Amino acid sequence: MTKDTLSLALQAVVDEPSFLRFVGLLAEDRAISEATTLSRDGHQGEWANQTIQDFLLAAKSWAEDSDFGARPGPKPENQWARMAMFLWAGRGYE
Repeated sequence: MTKDTLSLALQAVVDEPSFLRFVGLLAEDRAISEATTLSRDGHQGEWANQTIQDFLLAAKSWAEDSDFGARPGPKPENQWARMAMFLWAGRGYE
């Protein structure tokens, strides 16, 4: 998978099938990152959060800090896109 594949899938989320495609690619991206060495800053590939707890807390912090994507905006009106952004944030938000 290329680095852009996941980003393009995130941008394409508009409904349940596209959301599930994104989630599948996110899981694949995580599996690929697990094969990389942990860097000095705690990242494993593009992933800053290595446990499910850290992943969920980072996503929650992103949602609180950004008003669920309103800042810097625009906040997606589509709920599927908003949930995809939430998961995307859990990957790298610190």
